[in-house]
Amino acid sequence: MNIAVSAKRFVNNNFHALTHKNYRYFWFGQCVSLIGTWTQNIGQSWLVLSITGSPFLLGVVAAMQFLPITFFSLFAGVLTDKFPKKKILIFTQSVSMVLAFTLSALVFTNTLKFEYILALALCLGFCNTLDMPTRQAFNVEIVGKEDLMNAITLNSATFNLARIIGPAIGAMLMGYLGAGWCFLLNGFSFMTVIYGLIHIESTNYVRKKSSEKGILKEILDGLKYIKNKPVLLETLILVSIMGIFVFNYNVLIPVFTKNILHMEEKTYGILLSSLGAGSLFGALIMSLKSRNGPNKFLMIGSSIGIGIMLIFTGISNIYYLTAISLAITGIFNIFFSTTANTTLQLNSKDEYRGRIMSVYSLVSAGLVPLGSLLSGLVAEKYGADTCFILSGISTIILLLLLVSWSRLREKSILTSE
Repeated sequence: MNIAVSAKRFVNNNFHALTHKNYRYFWFGQCVSLIGTWTQNIGQSWLVLSITGSPFLLGVVAAMQFLPITFFSLFAGVLTDKFPKKKILIFTQSVSMVLAFTLSALVFTNTLKFEYILALALCLGFCNTLDMPTRQAFNVEIVGKEDLMNAITLNSATFNLARIIGPAIGAMLMGYLGAGWCFLLNGFSFMTVIYGLIHIESTNYVRKKSSEKGILKEILDGLKYIKNKPVLLETLILVSIMGIFVFNYNVLIPVFTKNILHMEEKTYGILLSSLGAGSLFGALIMSLKSRNGPNKFLMIGSSIGIGIMLIFTGISNIYYLTAISLAITGIFNIFFSTTANTTLQLNSKDEYRGRIMSVYSLVSAGLVPLGSLLSGLVAEKYGADTCFILSGISTIILLLLLVSWSRLREKSILTSE
């Protein structure tokens, strides 16, 4: 009994978002579904590289999956503010499930072509365009502002625990049964999310409809709101830098594994799991400190840390050192993303949160197509190791320029006052 009481007290003190029944439904569904997602990710990347042998075409697939976010994320933010988020999420998760089953059927029937993978990636991109800002803005409805940062860190912990388990399962399935089973498993995993969403009872923050504003005016209204709040603007610029130069692991890691380390699927899965292990450790640390709120210095410092580790990864051509550098990168990734996400949500009014998170989706995921294409081109021409090094150097230089610009802006404001 004492052990049970102590465990409950530990959870309540450190993972307090789990004290909310609605969040527990959401969190458990994500635990299962994200494992399936990472299983599909590793299967799809390796399958594309095996079919085409081209790092650039792998980058094209990654770009197609994120391209809709680039062009339509801002429109999705308006919809997120206008309609119940629970219903939107049930719809998007259902569509994602159908797409996973379709991909598995194509593999099992030996009818899969590169063009089909490209088309399904594009469809999934459209679905994620609506899903991402909705899911981010939904957190505050099921835990409140006080436990928001803890919920975000727990989401990150879940995401990165899945990043450890999913690639390992995916590598085993590909090695022994074939890639089709990766996609089939992912399809079934969406059922747990849909079940959890159906049982959630929450108060919806739905903005009242206005006949005076069209969708374009509402988008511009959200952008003006960001422009007038330096904390939002600077955070989003920082996330943009990371979106272009950092978040291209699905393109670079398989190429690095195959062409630099000269290893196969299992090593690829282990390297992705190393990145996830570091991220999970970082998420647990952030969860314990979530009551303190977001810290600007941590956000900037972790960004520079990521740049340094990207350079180290590029220099390393030893399997174990690569795994260690990716694990440390994962820790910094979570420090950065958790702090940035929480900063944006806590500094946004309820009626703007959906639109703010749509811009966050745009710069964190919508810029990935650009980064994926650049990474694919550089990796194909100069090698994945060079691409890692250039990404790290570019990240650090741009971060230092942003910090300098921010300080000059603050001085000019103080001077004018």
